[in-house]
Amino acid sequence: MRPSIKQVALEAGVSIATVSRLLNKPDSVSIDSASRINQAIEVLGFRPNFTGRNLRAGRSRTVGVVVPTLSNTVFAQCLQGVETAARQRDYSVMFTATEYRQQDESAAVELLLAHRVDGIILTVTNADASSTLDVLDRERIPYVLVYNQPQQTARPSVSVDNRAAAHEAVSHLINLGHIRIQMLSGQFHASDRALQRYHGYRQAMHEHGLQVLTPIEIPRHTYAALSSEHLQIFRDPLRRPSALFCSNDLLALSVMRDLRAIGLRVPDDVSVMGFDGIPLGELMDPMLSSVAQPSEQIGKLALRTLVRAIEEPQDGQGPASTQLLPHTVRLGGSVRTFHS
Repeated sequence: MRPSIKQVALEAGVSIATVSRLLNKPDSVSIDSASRINQAIEVLGFRPNFTGRNLRAGRSRTVGVVVPTLSNTVFAQCLQGVETAARQRDYSVMFTATEYRQQDESAAVELLLAHRVDGIILTVTNADASSTLDVLDRERIPYVLVYNQPQQTARPSVSVDNRAAAHEAVSHLINLGHIRIQMLSGQFHASDRALQRYHGYRQAMHEHGLQVLTPIEIPRHTYAALSSEHLQIFRDPLRRPSALFCSNDLLALSVMRDLRAIGLRVPDDVSVMGFDGIPLGELMDPMLSSVAQPSEQIGKLALRTLVRAIEEPQDGQGPASTQLLPHTVRLGGSVRTFHS
């Protein structure tokens, strides 16, 4: 249970009113009292109920954004959409990144709340099992998820249908004659989006009676090199897949580099399909085939949804739903018809 303002007052040896004055009008409290209160706040780990405080003191007209990384331009595109929509509504934006570390999500949210943001747009490791989201729900702080697609909990989010999009991409590879299709991903425990895409891959393979190959999980979800063990698989014509479905475009571009380094050609030896549709993929030779997400639109819709929750708060828990935007499969030269 979080410490209360009463506990801070007891710890500091002042009245509750004095603590409240410090939080709302710092200049109205003596230096000595302020020092003791701030020390008590630090010792107890106290954080005010910012939702109630903002209702009393007026909103900050600032929203926070938490993303896993900005090295993947899909999140930068989303942030651009958030910023554009926020500016149109006279809101400002603060953002931070967690680098896919679940343990940093809570700290990132606390940092934004300490700056009195009115609500938060965020991507978390697992939308169905997140202590960070549990706190936001409990304290009734408005938030909207982006890219997460909750399966078992009712939480507001904007995404594409990760499973359906992956199913379509893998089905396209199968229709081109590929039988040995393997998935390449970062660690599934660090991204529920990647796991949902894996389920879409499995579904497509099962529907066509094909063997589901063990996924290649690598430590990072951004630029990363294949291990020597994995490269050995690709060096062996009898073991390597004819096509790779990658959980995001950065991994797809990384594996294309690694395949070229060991003398393999994309798509002649291995076809490569990505996920995200980042602009960089269109500049590659061959151009990267990918599932394209409307990332900027995801950001814009998330901001509009969040502002509506901030400015028109519901009594109790209002309806929470996943808003799914359409995806497209962008075809490029990194995939070809397979001839056995």
